[in-house]
Order: sequence, then structure tokens, then C-alpha cells
Amino acid sequence: MTAASSDAVGFRVVLDLRPLQQPQRAPITAAYLRNLLRAFEADPLVDEEFVALLQVGLPDPTEFMPDLPVVSRRWLPPTRAIGSGALTLDPFLLRGASIAAGRGSTNGTVYHLAGTCSPLASRVPVVATILDLAPWELPHVFQGSPASRFGERLRGRVLRDADAVIVGTQAVAKSATRLLHLRPGQVHVVPLAADLELVGMLDDPQALSALVATERALLELPDRYLLFYGRYDARTDLPTLLDALALLDDRPRPTGLDADVAWPPELVLAATNPDDRAALARAAERRGLVQRVHFAPHLPENRLAALIAGARASLRPTVSDAAGMAAIEAIACGTPVVASGIGALPEIVGGCGVIVESRDAARLARAIDAIWSDDAFYGQLRDGAIRAAQTAPTWREIATQTRAVYAAGVARAAAPKD
Repeated sequence: MTAASSDAVGFRVVLDLRPLQQPQRAPITAAYLRNLLRAFEADPLVDEEFVALLQVGLPDPTEFMPDLPVVSRRWLPPTRAIGSGALTLDPFLLRGASIAAGRGSTNGTVYHLAGTCSPLASRVPVVATILDLAPWELPHVFQGSPASRFGERLRGRVLRDADAVIVGTQAVAKSATRLLHLRPGQVHVVPLAADLELVGMLDDPQALSALVATERALLELPDRYLLFYGRYDARTDLPTLLDALALLDDRPRPTGLDADVAWPPELVLAATNPDDRAALARAAERRGLVQRVHFAPHLPENRLAALIAGARASLRPTVSDAAGMAAIEAIACGTPVVASGIGALPEIVGGCGVIVESRDAARLARAIDAIWSDDAFYGQLRDGAIRAAQTAPTWREIATQTRAVYAAGVARAAAPKD
């Protein structure tokens, strides 16, 4: 391990790493924290050190990062056991942990959270990364009980008190500012990147082709398929996707489509659990799509990457998406994206795919038809994805920008008060 080449000096960073201990609960947050910490570990700063906040009784993920300078670990009780009540209890627990963690730091301390609660009335600067706005964009779903309503409102209040808020795109910055009533200058746009396991997927086309062929054989998939993976909850718009496929099922086979290509298009729903599969199979059956929908389980990153790279397109029908990680990962694999014009997606997709109105089955059907049937159009979008992958932000760049946000927060905290 060598120190970073710049003269920058690090701070003590307090990080709530509980999402990393249970990545299946919040996969996007867990991936963000894992990749950011790996970037910090690979490019360390002088005097930089970390305090990990962890849930008692679960494995410590920092054990797999031996070069990350973790100076302390603080173990918290399992508040998730009380459900939405954790949103109320966590800010108080985290306040005590953050105060204790800041003692004895050399250059200053900053508290960084992602996907969890913020400490109430913290005595150290707080930086919050927002990867999900669904609790405030869809309050009828995520604030349905008095406990969840109070908890999300409390979380919104402590986010307003944060020294800095990090989001991935300009559109999400505007939405977060409006929904959470954030202050001018409080929000910083730091773009996200694909998981490090997916970076460089396009460097060896021959090896990638072999991986794709292997994955298709293992999962018994057709040569051409569409892919959806991610959350199977109220954030996504799977009913509209299935409606769009049903519309295509009623249309004649496009002229010029190769005889060995299936029509209507076939869809793979990946990273599904048994409950997901049962509900989605019923929905597909109601629309007469049983033969067109395939299911894939949760896969390790290397196999998921092959599944993404082999898809004709990655589909992102959604009503709330503040991170756009599935679209970022598809582009990293050179796969075009068909997505709703929601949240982070339009900025991320750009010339790498097609943006359609949310909940519009007819427009989604037309976009899928074009990318499935028109090889020239598909080739144009794939070329755009490959170019975008070559110039995409790196986690090292993201780490540098995040450290700049830390530095600004520490400087403000140290400045004399009027």
C-alpha cells in the first residue's frame, strides 16, 4: 500500500457499514459502500482513518479490506428487528456513536452515511449520500404506518441538517432539494460508477462472448432476450412492462426479422426469489406470456455481468430511481437500455438507449420492438454504450470527489462562527 501521490491529508471518517453486513436488504447501498471503500483502500491519504459502525452479531466486512485503516469498530444493537421503529431509534443511537468516534482525531472527523439514518444533532460534520428517494416520492407506499411516517419525516429533518448531501445526477439533485427542502449549496453531484467486478468487461470481447455463451447454456436461455433485474417492489413498473409485451404478442412478426429470432420478444427476470417468481408468474399468465418470460436466480457478480452483456437490452421501467445503478451496469457491459424518464435514468442513459414515459405501455412496446427487430438501431445504441463505458467515471474519481466534500464539511465545522 502506498500513499496517494497528492499532498491531500485525510480525515477520520465515521461510516455506518450495516448495509454491507446484510447486502441483500439494500444491494445498491451495499455496492456503493463496498466500491467506495475499495477505492479509498487502493488510494490512501496521509492520516486518513475510518471508524466502522456495525451491527452486533453479524460479520465485519472490513476484515476483507486489510489495507483500509480502520482504527475503531463500534457495535450497535440490531434495530432492524423493530421494523419501521428503527427510523426513530437509529438517529439517537448514531448520535452517541458519532460523538465518541470523533474523539482523538488528528485533522478532523466527518460522518458519512448512505442509505441509513443520520445521527441527530451530530457534533461532527455529516455527509449523506442519497441513493433512494422513494420514501418521499411514493409516501403512500413507504409512509403507510404512523411509525414509518414519523420515521421518514425525522430522517428528512436530519438530512436537512446535514452539512452536505451527495447525489448522482443533476436531476436527482433537483428532486432531493425539492422533496427534502435542502439548502442552496448543500447538494453535491458526484456521479456513480458500475461495480468494480463489471469494470473492464468489454476489454476482451472473445472472453466475454465465451462467458455469455456459458451463462445462456447454464440458464437455458434463448440467444436473444431482454433483461430486467433489480428491485421487485413499488419502485419498479413491471405491470407496464408485461402489458407492453402483451401488446407485442398481438402484433405480426416484423418484416425482415431473421427467421431464427423469436417473436414476440422474450424476457428474463433476474435476481428473483421464490415469492417474486410466484407473483410474476401469475401476472405473466394473466397476460398470456408464460412462454415468453424466463426467471433467473440471484447470481454472483461475474455471472450477472455475463447475463447483462448477453441481453439485447436492459429494461428499466420504474416510477422511482435515484441511483440508476442497473442502467450504469448495463452500459458498462455494452448493453443498450430502455428506461422510464424518471429520476437519474435520462442523464445516465443518454445515447445508450431509449427513454419512454413512465406507465405508458404503448410507447414502451414500440421501443422494445425497435431495439429487438432493427439491427441497425440496436447497433447504434450498442456502439453508444461501448463508447460511454470507455469514458465512464471511475471509483477512484468518485473517491476523490467524495473526499473533497469531506474536506469542505470539516472546513466549515472548523470555521469561526459569527
